[in-house]
Amino acid sequence: MTFFQTDRKLKTLGSSIIEATRGEFQQLGSEQIAITWIVYDQPADRENRQSSIRGWSDRGDERIYPASIVKLFYLVAYYQWLEKGMLKTSSELERGVRDMIIDSSNDATSLVVDALTGTTSGPELSSGPFQTWKYQRNLVNRYFQSLKWQELEKINVNQKTWCEGPYGRERAFLGEMFENRNMLTAEAVARLFHSIVSGQAVSPAASQAMMKLMKRSLDREELAADPENQVTGFLGGGLPESAQLWSKAGWTGQVRHDAAYIELPGLLPYLLIVFIEGKANSNNEEILPFISQQFVKTMENLL
Repeated sequence: MTFFQTDRKLKTLGSSIIEATRGEFQQLGSEQIAITWIVYDQPADRENRQSSIRGWSDRGDERIYPASIVKLFYLVAYYQWLEKGMLKTSSELERGVRDMIIDSSNDATSLVVDALTGTTSGPELSSGPFQTWKYQRNLVNRYFQSLKWQELEKINVNQKTWCEGPYGRERAFLGEMFENRNMLTAEAVARLFHSIVSGQAVSPAASQAMMKLMKRSLDREELAADPENQVTGFLGGGLPESAQLWSKAGWTGQVRHDAAYIELPGLLPYLLIVFIEGKANSNNEEILPFISQQFVKTMENLL
């Protein structure tokens, strides 16, 4: 059972959005899109959402390569480690965490993963040391499995993110056929994001700090000045400037994803996770903004 109650009306509306999207972008196959949509009926209280919430998901439990969406999991782990005294932060590590989320820096993510797990990249290791290294690298996985959330049962979050690809022990750790690569589902991301939005991720103060890092500007001049803004070509690209957006995007030559919490004036707030697969789709900067526009229109008619 998922953390949200499946709502029949949301299912009908969401299914019609997928149909409209596939009609507009005919190269998008039904097996190349996954969506989880959560609607909050108490817009004034961001930290009191432990009661039932309603939502809808289509292919939300399918394991998909997450690209930079995985950085949300490293963000939560970072604050959990601090809370438990498992990690001593520094100005340099704090800079890495900021750049990992705000700029989606892969180099910064490498530092954060090293700090979380006590591992480093480098040449291949002999069998014994490599077994120890792999055990340490799976520390973040073990933490999320310890939460016993059903949505996290199928995930894998033990790999760094790369610009050109892994070498040495990192390449060996991926597996010959990349079978050990990071894998997430839209529902897993929704569950984690919901915990942040509702102030339940680590602590209310930590959740608030994470939200601050994920806040995105929708000012058109600011976006134009920053081509790597994680808004243009993603869900934020379909929002009016009056909206408020907290998000984390992920993109490679094979996938284009976004995870966003959105507040629109006078409307119910909502959480929207969209995973898009396929080379032709990943390079298309119009799909996610189109989907976002459809959800905005739907939210206007949902009250």
